[in-house]
Amino acid sequence: MGARKRLRAEKIKEGNGSVAFAKLNDSPIAPRKMRLVADLVRGMEVNKALNVLEHNSKFASKSLSTLLRSAIANWEQKNEGESIEEANLIVSRIEVGGGTMLKRIQAAPQGRAHRIRKRSNHVTITVDGTK
Repeated sequence: MGARKRLRAEKIKEGNGSVAFAKLNDSPIAPRKMRLVADLVRGMEVNKALNVLEHNSKFASKSLSTLLRSAIANWEQKNEGESIEEANLIVSRIEVGGGTMLKRIQAAPQGRAHRIRKRSNHVTITVDGTK
């Protein structure tokens, strides 16, 4: 790696000191359904977001709450000695992208077949501590 590239990478890492993220790949929930729940907590403070996800009846909220807890744990490991309340952690970004698609066949009348697409998604949560 060249000197300029290394210095730039170190500068970016230094700027991301209060940021932590977690990823969930190939979650067997359709991306559209996951985005409905992700839009609820985007930009919220993490304790409030966990409370919203815990009391939401959607199936996707359980996966998102587990992922958010993982991102918080990653932040705590990165910033040892700091508490979540003092750092004012917020959910800065949630990205939901389409994953792989399982293609299945369902029998239809008169010897035909219909294609069924079982969709999955990839989710990335970023938490940011602002002081």
